[in-house]
Amino acid sequence: MKFIPSISEQIDEKMINRVIHKNFSLIAPSFFTLTSNWFIRAYEHFKDIDKFVIIIYLINKDLIFFRKNGVKIDYETFYKDKSIEIDKINISDIAKDLHIPKESIRRKILELEKSGVIKKNGKKIFIVRDTLYSARATHTLKEIATILHEFNKILKKEKLVSQIYTINQIVDSMKENFSFCWYQFNKFWFSYIYRWRKELNDLETISIGMVVVINAIKNKNFNPKKKLSSFRKEVMGSDLRGVNAMSISEITGIPRPTVVRKLKILVDKKYLHINEKKLFSFNAKDNAFQTTGRMLDQNMLGLSNFIYRVFNQVKIINFNNNEDDNYIPGYLR
Repeated sequence: MKFIPSISEQIDEKMINRVIHKNFSLIAPSFFTLTSNWFIRAYEHFKDIDKFVIIIYLINKDLIFFRKNGVKIDYETFYKDKSIEIDKINISDIAKDLHIPKESIRRKILELEKSGVIKKNGKKIFIVRDTLYSARATHTLKEIATILHEFNKILKKEKLVSQIYTINQIVDSMKENFSFCWYQFNKFWFSYIYRWRKELNDLETISIGMVVVINAIKNKNFNPKKKLSSFRKEVMGSDLRGVNAMSISEITGIPRPTVVRKLKILVDKKYLHINEKKLFSFNAKDNAFQTTGRMLDQNMLGLSNFIYRVFNQVKIINFNNNEDDNYIPGYLR
């Protein structure tokens, strides 16, 4: 590293959270696009989101190992081999960390082994290339980069930074220090899905609900105020048209009977409204409204922490763009 980055130029985590709360409507479309698309892609792999989460959890153990030992792995290196060795599988630890019943974890691991996704060679355990490739972060990286780009534009407008990085620049920077950035995303994401699993019991339900939320947020007639507190009030009931169960099934890939059953849960819990035409819209009431507010605040704290660590890293990588180094500043670890 030829130049030492100025520590005074780091973007403070508390400031990031304030900026998000003040300008949430500018970040919301890209944030909810990421969340909705992630669940859709996760279901597509095994027709079971939890199985995909288990695979990501096992791969993340490698990222934790790299981080603890100061190893930096770029995107191309991480995905170049025909398989990736993972740590020993501990059913109890996985169940505890993912908040999924132990017997469900045991059954899903066995099914992943039978289908050849997880293979054993002596004492070594591997996730095979096809699964590793299908779980590649390509789309998610671009969606994360879009969030960071939108955030970067807000910082520039408020004169908190002098430069705006393109989406491609951000993607390239995250790929360069992939093991660090992907670990930070997984840390944020596991907390996010834990909160919603605890509330709704399964992730297919949140995937279905998120399509209804996206339908409201991307409605061309929806023009909310920028503040998060105003946004969450204005989005409720803003979608006057709604979306039907068949469309949700086609978007998510989840069978229509399952979609109908889980939509009923969301209506009964007062997250969604159903009209006389059987069209669903996002209009949380009573406890559901309070829960969405609490969840959003918690998730934005997590997003602030993720942005703090990764956006600062993007700045440093672009500051020393052509340097060959393994530098991760202490305040980002």
